[in-house]
Amino acid sequence: MMEFVVDKIHVPNKHSFITRKLEQLEKRPPRIHSHKNFELNFVVSGSGRRIVGSHISSFNSGDLVLLGPDLPHCWEVLEVEADAPSVCLVVHFYENIISSDFFNIPELEEVKELLKQANRGIWFKGEQIPRMQHHLERLLGLQGLESYIELLKVFHLLLKMQEREFLSFPAACPAVYAKDLEQINRVYEYVFTHIQEGVRLEDAAELLHMAPASFCRYFKKKTRQTFMQYVKRVRIGLAAKMLAETDKQITRICFESGYNNLANFNHQFKAMMGETPSDYRKNFR
Repeated sequence: MMEFVVDKIHVPNKHSFITRKLEQLEKRPPRIHSHKNFELNFVVSGSGRRIVGSHISSFNSGDLVLLGPDLPHCWEVLEVEADAPSVCLVVHFYENIISSDFFNIPELEEVKELLKQANRGIWFKGEQIPRMQHHLERLLGLQGLESYIELLKVFHLLLKMQEREFLSFPAACPAVYAKDLEQINRVYEYVFTHIQEGVRLEDAAELLHMAPASFCRYFKKKTRQTFMQYVKRVRIGLAAKMLAETDKQITRICFESGYNNLANFNHQFKAMMGETPSDYRKNFR
């Protein structure tokens, strides 16, 4: 079972952000987690499965994603080159960075707006990706004012990268406290690990020692969506991943993503994705 935790990322005193280089991720157990920081995640090498909120997809080298606070996520490395173990560059910055005096100037208004959008997870693509790797690698060796100037260059490059995709629905409400996040994350874990075999409202409620009706009210208050809306989004996300990455028949994908009726699956998929499963597969490829 995949671990699901709430992290506390330590940013040293007198710093507003920290840059780290993570290596050999394939040797670490995958763990879906969330934290109170913004995160910019760049995959230098390695490929596998990416989970961001209710979104499930694959990733490869060059994957660049900006995450907002409290957004559950996981990069599970499944494949690496024999001579190139997985490497990831990660920048964490404080949740209150956009409300600081430094950001409260007209020239940085676009950056503030970008960070507000990050609560859905933003996947960046395009020809600027190699330049981003260069800036992030420079950040590893810089300190003080030089590092902040380099971070501004990173933000500037992100703004220039117009080929973007929102990955998920917004994270839980900002008012959700650590205890609530732990509770909600237990539900997320249950959904992700049982989505194919079947998810039951009663089982999810039992995890939090609540009656189903109380659980439904609690979940909607903390996540701004009903439990079944979240389950549907995870199911459709899993189906979209299989449509894009496999040659499985649509009927099989329907059942493997938790649906037991093809007509209902087609209806739900089109309602959320704007096209039928067959059209989605055709257009994706």
